[in-house]
Amino acid sequence: MNDSDLVDRMISLPAFAQIPREELQWLISHGRLDENEAGTTIASKGKRLEDLWIIFSGHIAIRVDRGTGPHRVMEWRTGDVGGILPYSRMSSPPGDAYLEEKSEIFLIHEKHFPEMIRQCPVFTAHTVHVMVDRARTFNTSELQDEKMISLGKLAAGLAHELNNPASATVRSAKLLLEGLPKADSAARALGATVSSGDAMQAIERTRSACLATPTGNILSPVEQADREDAFADWLTLHKLDPAYAASLAESNITIEVLETLAAKTSGKILDAALHWIVMGCTTYSLAVDIERAAERIYELVGAVKRFTYMDRLAGPDSVDIEAGLRDTIRVMASKTKEKGAAITLDIAPGLPHAYANGGALNQVWLNLIDNALDAIPVSGSIEISARQELDWIVVRIVDNGPGIPPEIMPRIFDPFFTTKPPGQGTGLGLDIARRLLRRYHGDISFNSRPGRTEFLVRLLIEKPAALPDNLPPADQAKK
Repeated sequence: MNDSDLVDRMISLPAFAQIPREELQWLISHGRLDENEAGTTIASKGKRLEDLWIIFSGHIAIRVDRGTGPHRVMEWRTGDVGGILPYSRMSSPPGDAYLEEKSEIFLIHEKHFPEMIRQCPVFTAHTVHVMVDRARTFNTSELQDEKMISLGKLAAGLAHELNNPASATVRSAKLLLEGLPKADSAARALGATVSSGDAMQAIERTRSACLATPTGNILSPVEQADREDAFADWLTLHKLDPAYAASLAESNITIEVLETLAAKTSGKILDAALHWIVMGCTTYSLAVDIERAAERIYELVGAVKRFTYMDRLAGPDSVDIEAGLRDTIRVMASKTKEKGAAITLDIAPGLPHAYANGGALNQVWLNLIDNALDAIPVSGSIEISARQELDWIVVRIVDNGPGIPPEIMPRIFDPFFTTKPPGQGTGLGLDIARRLLRRYHGDISFNSRPGRTEFLVRLLIEKPAALPDNLPPADQAKK
């Protein structure tokens, strides 16, 4: 096929109908037409692109796995322009680009770009529009993937945190259901044996002491075992069931209270009284356990709702930094426990609110704290502080990990760069964190040395009067 035929084919493509023929002739004279079968890889992840593509026919796609499974993030069909573009900062694709069907692609090497910009201004303007659209597509895809990864981390941590109180609720509820008939039986037995008003008053006082909220210091396991042994000895001495000892030891009752009861009752009456008292204390204790577990679940669900800003508008708002950090620490509690980490939070009194999107900001905190937990050794520490500095709120997240090697510091915020093993990191967290912050005129920086890495987040206080209601992203990365 001669050059004239190629120009005619290019003019027939809808996107090229308005481009002057002389520009198309220049393009044809400085490129080549390649034809390849379906399945051919025409660009590899991590390998530098060198050619601009004009798709004469066929279908090209890029699939990327950012930790949520491989999926298509970009595709080109007949008439599209792809590959490396003038003014673009993208040097390699985020994944392998391959042909989904037999395709004809016209290739123009990047060495011709300086002259092409001068000789083909209309076509060059077209590639700029293509570049902006491509950047928007990649940015949207990356942000959605990172949100899904953050949601996965949140779900995993929440499932772990909810498991303990949920299991405690089920266990205590079953024991409570089993114990209620026994408590009824003990009440009937007591009613059948006690006739003296003085004895009943003594029994009621003892039961009240048993149901009272424990006071004083929490006993150690050894001290608790000694207390249980003391009750068992007393019960044995009075020819009563030593099985009551465990329940009595967990209550606020004392040996002196039991001695007072024994002075008013004895024999079958004392045994029936203790049985009723112990069953009442056990039932009450199980109900308290269920209440505490339910409160824990309620608190966790509340933390997640606040963390995700459910039922809130997605736009910028006045954000409570302390509340967001505390909720993030709470939803990361399971990973913190697994690492044996110590997280300290130091918030300046009266810290003003920040101008940002609460849900997006919590995603930033999640990424930074999660990275810090990955970096620190077992039983390491993370220090989080927030202060007002002039017109800014400055949040510092400091860990005592090994530090960031100097040779990779310049690449920390690069998209897809990660030091984590395959499948454990996408390399998008810090890049997206910076983009989210810059959207509301904030920023993120870091400094690192062995034993101390600090990420510093700067946020505007409230909403500056000079800023419009709908801010455009401050950092539209070119692709």
